[in-house]
Amino acid sequence: MKAMILAAGFGTRLRPFTENIPKPLFTISQNPLLDITIRNLQKAGCEAIIVNTHHLHETIESYILSQDYSIPVYTRHESSILGTGGAIKNVEDFWDSAPFMVINSDIITDIDFNEVYDFHLKGDSLATLVVHDYYEFNKLRIDRNGFIKSFNNMENDGEEEKDNFKLLAFTGIHVLDPEITNFIPAGKFSSIIDVYIKLGQQNKKIKAFVANNLYWRDIGTLDSYRKTVIENMAATAFKKTGYSSLPKNINHTKLKGDGSDRKWYRFSAGSHSLVMSDHGINTLGTRSEVGAFVKIGHHLYEKGIPVPEIYLYDTFSGIVFLEDLGDRNLQLLVHQDGNAENVILWYKSVIDLLIKMSFKGAEGFDPLWTFQSADYNIELILEKECRYFVDAFLNVYSGLNHLYENFLDDFMCLAKKAVESDVTGFMHRDFQSRNIMEKKGDFYFIDFQGGRRGPIQYDLASLLIDPYVNLPDSVQSELVEYCITRLSSFINLNREKFILCYQHCAITRNLQILGAFGYLGRVKGKRFFEQYIPGALTTLRRNLQKLGGDVFPVLAATIKDRSLGNGL
Repeated sequence: MKAMILAAGFGTRLRPFTENIPKPLFTISQNPLLDITIRNLQKAGCEAIIVNTHHLHETIESYILSQDYSIPVYTRHESSILGTGGAIKNVEDFWDSAPFMVINSDIITDIDFNEVYDFHLKGDSLATLVVHDYYEFNKLRIDRNGFIKSFNNMENDGEEEKDNFKLLAFTGIHVLDPEITNFIPAGKFSSIIDVYIKLGQQNKKIKAFVANNLYWRDIGTLDSYRKTVIENMAATAFKKTGYSSLPKNINHTKLKGDGSDRKWYRFSAGSHSLVMSDHGINTLGTRSEVGAFVKIGHHLYEKGIPVPEIYLYDTFSGIVFLEDLGDRNLQLLVHQDGNAENVILWYKSVIDLLIKMSFKGAEGFDPLWTFQSADYNIELILEKECRYFVDAFLNVYSGLNHLYENFLDDFMCLAKKAVESDVTGFMHRDFQSRNIMEKKGDFYFIDFQGGRRGPIQYDLASLLIDPYVNLPDSVQSELVEYCITRLSSFINLNREKFILCYQHCAITRNLQILGAFGYLGRVKGKRFFEQYIPGALTTLRRNLQKLGGDVFPVLAATIKDRSLGNGL
């Protein structure tokens, strides 16, 4: 048996993503659809495969050449699209005397190709089409003898009773006798369906292989692609949670999101559950948010850092299935139990884990995993924290008209001081109470995709000045000293230098927080975050006062305005 995979289309309904990535290379669990089909044909005993190409043909050809298939896989470029019939005719020299299969490249199915092929061999038709009941596409009329009588359900061929035929959908899978190429015009566009219709008019029968209980999906639209990826990955991911077999009934509910545009869902099957994060289709490759999330997540988990286990992922679709840590985060824990002693004990436990993450996370950390910058550096501070504060908070949210350049001397000094630390390791970058989960008495860290190398003081500041909890200043000071003591037990630490870096990191983090709250509230319409702006402003004013008003004079003067942060 030989086979042809049809891969020459433009993928118009999947634009703009198909402008750079051909539809056959869209992935499910990191496996391109084209590869899935090739390996299924290979497993079914196919002897050779040919793939027709047109749109982004070099990309498809390069991909096939990079693989190690056990059978020959060829490509045939069409300078202009020939249609399914024209494509089959265009590779006429590839076929031998045996029937061959033709399969669309944008489908995924669990059908047994051998069963279909054997069915055709036992019949007496030029073509066998695999059909099934799929209401949305049920257009083919199949008579009681299993022959296709109509491809568009327009004629009835004298069959007046509905009991005499079924309406079913074509799957895009055919088995054809080589003789059929005699009915296809050479060198021009030709629809194979038109060929089938003409054959029917000549009393040449087209057989239907009716597949029951068939899994089949067409990923021709973004919605169908996303659904296909999720349902395939969810079933596989549950097996990794300890589920004995692929679950049949999987339920899901949408979880409340936070500041990012990612969507979160909880999937459940029986007593098992997992969480899915949907980052959206990613065209940036591994240097992307989802790529960083997966690479850094795997790294931290392997280092024994308490992060959720990533069960399955697909970086192109942006879908990640991971361990379900529940809904109880540190913010909720503190608000439900305001006992000061308990709060301090929890935070000390988190700081112990932070120290472990900083040192162990730095071991073997690859800067190429990051998607913004490899390090927490001056350039990042100036653009992603200082300018963000001016643009998103002062100007967009507060309605002012400040020039970033007027703050530049202050910001440059601040940035330099914030990176002067002798305790540099893995930095989480968003280490706050809503990203610290509690499950059965243990703490876990989530949202680590912004991780990079940087001073531990930044994560410590993120934790302690967190406006979601608003720890008292005295508690913050106690916990800073606790961190210093713990670090001093196994490294030589300059206390004064550590605190100075911490103080400056607290200010840069504070600027980032206000910029984020301003942007989320005013631009993204997530007004929930605005309630934390007054507390964040108070913290910024207090921390600037600790350093002295003359250290950052422009910034200190700007935030003295008590009307600041009230919105437009």
